[in-house]
Parts: sequence; C-alpha cells; structure tokens
Amino acid sequence: MARAAAARPADSPPPLPLLPKRRGIELALLVGAVLISVCGYLVVGLARGHALPGGAVRYGAGLAGLALLAHLAVRFRAPYADPLLLPTAVLLNGIGLVLIFRLDLDTPADHAAPTQLMWSTVGVGLFITVVVLLRDHRMLQRYAYLCAALALLLMAAPILFPAINGAKIWIRIAGFSIQPGEFAKVLITVFFAAYLAANRSALAHTGRRMGRLRLPTGRVLGPIVAIWLISVAVLVLERDLGTSLLFFAIFVVLLYVATGRTGWIAVGLILAGVGAAAVGTLEPHVHSRVEDWQHPFAGIAAGKGPGQLAQSLFAFAAGGVLGTGLGQGHSYLIGFAMKSDFILATFGEELGLAGLTALFLLYALLVARGYRAALGLRDPFGSLLAVGLAALPALQVFVIAGGVTGLIPLTGMAMPFLAQGGSSVVTNWIIIALLLRISDRARTPGRVEGSATGSGGGRATGSPAGNASGNGLGHGSGSRSGAGAGLSSGGPPGSSAGTHVAQEAGSDARFGAGSWVVGFLKPTRSQGQGRDRSQGEAPPPASADDAPSPEAGR
Repeated sequence: MARAAAARPADSPPPLPLLPKRRGIELALLVGAVLISVCGYLVVGLARGHALPGGAVRYGAGLAGLALLAHLAVRFRAPYADPLLLPTAVLLNGIGLVLIFRLDLDTPADHAAPTQLMWSTVGVGLFITVVVLLRDHRMLQRYAYLCAALALLLMAAPILFPAINGAKIWIRIAGFSIQPGEFAKVLITVFFAAYLAANRSALAHTGRRMGRLRLPTGRVLGPIVAIWLISVAVLVLERDLGTSLLFFAIFVVLLYVATGRTGWIAVGLILAGVGAAAVGTLEPHVHSRVEDWQHPFAGIAAGKGPGQLAQSLFAFAAGGVLGTGLGQGHSYLIGFAMKSDFILATFGEELGLAGLTALFLLYALLVARGYRAALGLRDPFGSLLAVGLAALPALQVFVIAGGVTGLIPLTGMAMPFLAQGGSSVVTNWIIIALLLRISDRARTPGRVEGSATGSGGGRATGSPAGNASGNGLGHGSGSRSGAGAGLSSGGPPGSSAGTHVAQEAGSDARFGAGSWVVGFLKPTRSQGQGRDRSQGEAPPPASADDAPSPEAGR
C-alpha cells in the first residue's frame, strides 16, 4: 500500500482562472473619457460666447474616432492589455485639447488647438503602428546600442539650428518645429533597461565596497555612464536642462531598481544637487530662472510688474478649492508660455484644487499601471523597461508642477498630454503603446517569460552588444502574475543554481531586495500560486510560444 501510494503521481494544482480581457470595460471608459472632453469643450464655449462652439461636432467626432481606432488596435492585437492605460491617455489628451482651445480664445492670432489635434492624430497613428507591429517587447533588447546612437544623434541635431527662447532644443523645417529630445528619451530608456538587465548581477555583487554602497567595476559601469555623460553634455550645451535632469533621474531610478541598492538614490541626489548648483551659478540662462524662483515678486517690487512665475502663483491663488470655472480665468496674463510650460496654472485657476487633485490622480493611475505591468513580467529587460517608461511621465509631472508652483526652479518641459507640443504628445502616445504591449505580455494566460521548469532551467542573459554576461535567470512557480522570477549569478543554463522558487508574487529577486516597486504594487496571489514544492506539485507547463527568445542572449 505504501509503495502504491508513493508511486502514485502527485495531484497537480488546480488550473489558474483565466484573466478576463476587459476590452468591454476599456470601451466603456473610452466613451466616458470622450464625453468628459466634449463637455469641457462645450462649457468653454458657453462661458466665453454664451453659445455652443461651432466646432464641437468636429472636435467630438475627431477625438471619438481616434479613441475607437486605438481601441480596435488593442482589441485585436493586444487583447489582454491593461484596460485603464488607453482611456486614461485619451482623457488626458482630451483635457489638453480643451485647455488649448480655451487659451486660443484669448490669443486670436495664435490658434494652437487644430495643430495639437493634428499632432494627436499622428501620435495615435504611431500608437497603432507600435501595437500592431511590435509583437514582443523583447525584440527591442537586441537594438539597445542602436537606440543609444539614435538618441545621441537626435539630441545633437538641434545644435545646428538657432536658439529659441535661449535654448537650442528645436528643429524648424518648413514652418514646423520638432523637439528631438522628446523622442530621444524613449530610446535612451530602452538602452538603459537593456544594459542594466544584462549586467544587473555584476552591478549588484561585484566591485569595491565603500561603506554601505558597492561601486561596480569600470568595465561594467563604464559604457552606460559614458552614454549618459555624453547625452547630458550635449543637452547642457543646448541649454536643455529639463531633459538632462530627466535623463539623469531615469538613469538613477533604473540603476536602483536593477540592483536594489538604496545607496544609488543617495548618490544620485548628491550628484544632482552638485550639478544643479554648478549650472545654476555658471550658466546665465539658468541663473536667471533660479533668481526668479528665489524672488518671484521681485518685478513687482521694482515697478516692472509681475513675472510669469508670479502670475502663475496668482492664478493658483485665484482658483481656490473649486476654481473659477472653465473659460472664466485670466491665465492670458502669464504670457507666451501659457499654453506650454504654464498650462497647469490655467487648469489650477479654472478647476481649482479639486481639479488639480483629480488630474494628479490620473497621472498616478497611469504610472501605477505601468509599474503593475512591470511586476507581471518575468524577464528583467521588460520589467526595467516598463518601470522606466512609467517613470518618465511621473518625473515630468513632478518637475513641471514643482516649477509652476514655485517648489523648484522652472525647467523647460511639457506636461504629458496636456501642454502644447507636437513632439511631446506623439512621444507620450508611443510610451502608452509600449506599456500596453508589455502589459499584454504580462497578463496573457499561460505565458511564462523566459520559462523553466523545476529542473532548474536557467538561461544566460547577454549584454546588448552580444557578449554573454553569465547571469542565469531561472524561474520556478509559473503563474502569469509574475511570481517566481529568480536571478543567480554565474549559473549555467540548466543548472539548479539558476533556479529559485519565489515565495511572493512579483519576487524581490527581479527588482532587487530593497526595491520600492515590489513593496508598493505587489499583485494579489492567484489561486494555487505560491504552493510549497515539497508537496510534490508540478509547475504549470510553459507554452512553446514562451520559450526564451534568441534576442535575449544578444
């Protein structure tokens, strides 16, 4: 009897419940987002002209058409993608169009809303292209150094063109202006994610220790630091300090998430403080902004009238808690940057603190869903890429909101989806497309990224240049929520050293033991997840579609 019981195969765990696609919910939320935007458009027209605006039908039909096309692309090409990302992006884009239309009424000679709608159409077109053509986000890993080279070329191109408002960050051709740095930030994020994913073990466990911080060897850290220094040097020459600050912050965030070493945050803050102090003292253009930040009401005291920052602070004060109402503010007093850098002041004046809170919650939802997609993945590159792409709008919102409210010196950046700027809105739509593609990969049932069974199937992860780094990546419990990703250094493929059984969903081994991403958005356990392997339960089989891709080792 005992032998028969021992020979009897162990009961396999019950199958995990399939995740719903949620495309119907996405469509319903898209309808709500379009209706809110159209209602805002109508309210502005009624407040200013006491009649419905003439272009309301065209505006509503255009926005609804773009939303429907984007939804159909997601429905048929990424059916398991996160249902909240696209509606949030459509709502933010619609609110931005409403605000620009409202400000156009105060600047009859400069109508920017039709141009912004055209750029939004281009952005949605590229969104659809990415969703349809990019079947696997891991394909980007093989082009890491190409992305870095293209990013540097894009950032260096504006040097050949004249400066605008004290900065060389635009390319003007045939009446159109393009800001290449907006596209470069996505490319440089892809490079950072690919390089750190391939060398994360060496970055975390090799090098000299200085107190609680372990400094990696120059051979490992050198290439990524060189690319970052070159990009920052080019941006400083162009006086594009906002983008240089963004690149530095993305570099520090991804380095911390990849290694789990909190010391990198301290080092990043120290270096950022030293660099900001040096540039703010030596660069006249930046020094003037620091002076405006320190003394926003100096122009009033000198009899010259309030400057832009002072007018922005007055606008927030006038808005109060509930705001003055759409179309009933006086943001035109801010001046030439009211549709770009200071568009948040218009929003704060006319919708008040309540509206600002709702807006920041929308951005927070966008960022949180990006982090959730990162937790659902098994491959380090995809996880780091999702974190980096989600951190881009988070950092931009902080820098811009801090600048227009007087918290930090103002830097030239665009509020994602809200501010006037074709390059910005196109780039943000590309970011949403990449996050949707990553979330679809993470939520698709039965997919186990870089999967291996309990026999210890680890795989060697190569650097972007094609050199093997010797990082064995093994996976235990194969659930779609991202549990069971383990990383071991130096384990050859197929060895038991390359496999770890994760005890929690979204294992800390994927991001580093001290990562805040895991603690903040740890997904809920699914049924049958996290069972003890000692009870003889086998992991769910991995589909052939999810075998380690050849580009992962390059």
